[in-house]
Amino acid sequence: MAKPFLTSPAFFTLFLIFHSLCTANSQSFIGINYGQVADNLPPPSATANLLKSTTIGKVRLYGADPAIIKALANTGIGIVLGASNGDIPALANDPNFAKQWINSNVLPYYPASNIILINAGNEILTSGDQGLVSLILPAMTNLQNAVNSVSLGGKVKISTVHSMAVLKQSDPPSSGSFDPAFGDTMKGLLGFLNGTGSPFTINPYPFFAYQSDPRPETRAFCLFQPNAGRVDSGTKIKYMNMFDAQVDAVRSALNSVGHKGVEIVVAETGWPYKGDSNEVGPSLENAKAYNGNLIAHLRSMVGTPLMPGKSIDTYLFALYDEDLKPGAGSERGFGLFKPDLTMTYDISLSKSSQTPTTPTTPTTPTTPTTPLTKPKQTGWCVPKGGISDAQLQTNLDYACGHGTDCSAIQPGGACFEPNTVASHAAYAMNLLYQTAGRNPWNCDFSQTATLTSTNPSYNGCTYPDGST
Repeated sequence: MAKPFLTSPAFFTLFLIFHSLCTANSQSFIGINYGQVADNLPPPSATANLLKSTTIGKVRLYGADPAIIKALANTGIGIVLGASNGDIPALANDPNFAKQWINSNVLPYYPASNIILINAGNEILTSGDQGLVSLILPAMTNLQNAVNSVSLGGKVKISTVHSMAVLKQSDPPSSGSFDPAFGDTMKGLLGFLNGTGSPFTINPYPFFAYQSDPRPETRAFCLFQPNAGRVDSGTKIKYMNMFDAQVDAVRSALNSVGHKGVEIVVAETGWPYKGDSNEVGPSLENAKAYNGNLIAHLRSMVGTPLMPGKSIDTYLFALYDEDLKPGAGSERGFGLFKPDLTMTYDISLSKSSQTPTTPTTPTTPTTPTTPLTKPKQTGWCVPKGGISDAQLQTNLDYACGHGTDCSAIQPGGACFEPNTVASHAAYAMNLLYQTAGRNPWNCDFSQTATLTSTNPSYNGCTYPDGST
């Protein structure tokens, strides 16, 4: 079997605590971007009803459209507002403008509309506009003071969104570091975020990484598909997907400048299902694979190697196509839903449809009645029939690499024989399922696993069933 990479023994303590406290709202980390550069979008009320039918817990707006904010009232959906780049000078130079912005865009709707975050500008540091770069921190500070003045400090956070280009180094992830060109500005921003408990919001796009390196192995790495993985030379951690690698590069950059306590939010990530004929990567198959596997990865709550046991808030891009956006065709091809409210492709976001993550347990509730009481699932998690050895090896590496005790399938262990990828993967997958909480999403493995009531134990090899 492949030698697994191991994480800290404290992993499962953190993992189980997180599960017990957060299972009740286990989809809250899935958000979506709601752009409006289009002339064919459905009315906000229809969109609000659509969102309520899904497991999407948060919506990010690029502005502060009152019709949308009103439509989302009393839904419980978290709302992220955006102050436009054009508003940054006024926000920075006039505290009263910042107060008026809050008075106009937040106070009339809060708390019925669950406004949780305001992003001051979008990708300003890498915009090339040095005038705006120097104003971003004063703008955020004035917005924070305005929020504090109406007793919403700590309830409505203030941040700004960055592209991955704020990193000077990102490969391997452990070498992640901020571009020194942003020097004092980044230092000030991070000090602000640390002091206010606000998140560092970033836009990682494995799609762009694949475009710059369109090899088949890179495509698989970006789409969470079977691949050999990439070992971080600094930590010796094997990364199995680009999303984790990119997010952990940001984590490393934050840690390296003394801000381990600043949390990360993924403000945008996605994959286009269509594009121009000369573009590398856009396709319905790729988009479904990326977004579907990303959601399964988030629902597993495995986290990233540097942030185990936690799924960070991740906003998919995007709710609808924006047919008026300029640029390459792919810019108008990210929508998960069509203007008629039907799905562009199914990635198991609907509450009413049976999701692929629970293929054999359609009536099993995924939400307990209290945060500390999880439903006990019976049975064992095993691979589905017909799964390739390559995928099974990926599952094996994944399970043994996230804190599972795989000693039983090491040489001399009770379950080492038969020494096959299929046998070892089945044992490891079940063990991760049992120890991670026995929730339906723990038996997913990119839709290659299923639950069975038939005990797969044999001879001296015992597959745990979670009963003890």
